[in-house]
Amino acid sequence: MILATDRRELLRGAGALALAGALAGCDALAQAAPRRPNIIFILADDLGYADVGCYGQRDYPTPRIDSLAAGGVRLTQGYASSCVCSATRIALITGRHQQRLPVGLEEPINTLDPSLRLPPGHPTLPSLLRLAGYRTALIGKWHIGLNPAAGPLDYGYDRFFGYPGGGTNYYQQPTGGTPATPDVLFDDRTQVRRPGYLTDILGDEAVRWIGNGQGPFFLSLHFSAPHSPWVAPGDQAAAAGWTDTFDRNRGSLATFARMVMAMDENVGKVLDAVDRLGLANDTLVVFTSDNGGDRFSDMWPLTGAKGELLEGGIRVPLILRWPAGLPAATSPQVMASMDFLPTLLAAAGGAPDPGFPPDGEDLLPTLRGLAPVRARRLFWRHRTADQAAIRDGDWKYLRLGGREHLFDLSRDERERADRKADEPQRFSALKAAYEAWNATMLPYPANSYSYDIKDIDADRY
Repeated sequence: MILATDRRELLRGAGALALAGALAGCDALAQAAPRRPNIIFILADDLGYADVGCYGQRDYPTPRIDSLAAGGVRLTQGYASSCVCSATRIALITGRHQQRLPVGLEEPINTLDPSLRLPPGHPTLPSLLRLAGYRTALIGKWHIGLNPAAGPLDYGYDRFFGYPGGGTNYYQQPTGGTPATPDVLFDDRTQVRRPGYLTDILGDEAVRWIGNGQGPFFLSLHFSAPHSPWVAPGDQAAAAGWTDTFDRNRGSLATFARMVMAMDENVGKVLDAVDRLGLANDTLVVFTSDNGGDRFSDMWPLTGAKGELLEGGIRVPLILRWPAGLPAATSPQVMASMDFLPTLLAAAGGAPDPGFPPDGEDLLPTLRGLAPVRARRLFWRHRTADQAAIRDGDWKYLRLGGREHLFDLSRDERERADRKADEPQRFSALKAAYEAWNATMLPYPANSYSYDIKDIDADRY
């Protein structure tokens, strides 16, 4: 009989062996210099760590996302740079701590204040890839400010089809929606109406933009799924009845499952388009989430959820597939949203703007098997409940709900065995490191909006 703890150790060991075997067998791959890949960056919205099959989901199938993991690098310690969406997206697009920018202090952006925007001319992942010769598009969610002069087309994207705010309805309504779920879609700068289910619309638009595969290209496909409102394909009555973003009386596990499966099908549409064009070998596909899952998500074995700096609020699925450039492996490498800018630019033969050095790291050598797994030091903060966290190697300092903790994540992913009494020097050192980092970031303004965690139970932490 294998106990649960033994089983986890076996799985961890098996993962390490799989990685070692894959890297040992990919010498030719590591030595080769693959040509610049097309890049497809797929970002789910509020997807939990175990919401897809390759990360443990067993209640519904996600075969197309699982196929990415089977043929690519599946990271077991991938992180969002925030526990809410706007902040993560700013870290992703700039490669820097979002707290360096006033717009990054809104958690998430939930105001019409036109001053909340990236600074004009600030270099971004799409603008730097465009300088490197890539055509660029964002299909889906923006959520980095609602200023009409500060949308995707103003920061490096050649094409935008999607919505600028934090959410929109999955079926556009004859009335134009409600404040909670507005029916907002833009085709570049023109507001449009499209019949159908939003996840399908975005998948179809992504395939249309890929077109004949003229490249190199960079496609950001930022799905709304499985973010609220919880509306499944075909359920137009549910879409019409949703009036409150925080409505606690709607949604279900079954609805959530259908939403994730619809996203998986549309990931498949895009992969099939790349296959038909014969581009799969030279296309780097990334799949991840902007933060941890919400109320219907599965975060096992983690605790916490969206809006919290527990692992369940920030650890997310993270897969990279590039047959010509990456081995198929499971990796324990710690990687966060802000690492994508330097890593993807390295794959594309570009480089960050020297005037805006990234806080993220280029992890391509490790992912390719040319360098060992790299120890990382990552920081998070979130205004709600005075949350703070630092991960240094396997150790994590966490402040949440008025309490401070120290966890050894290599032994306690569920963050239940508080080690601060056993390791007082380590606890003090990590707390001091966090405070030193925090002092270099912008302070929260008095009126900064923060995500509302309902009924925080201090006994959970």
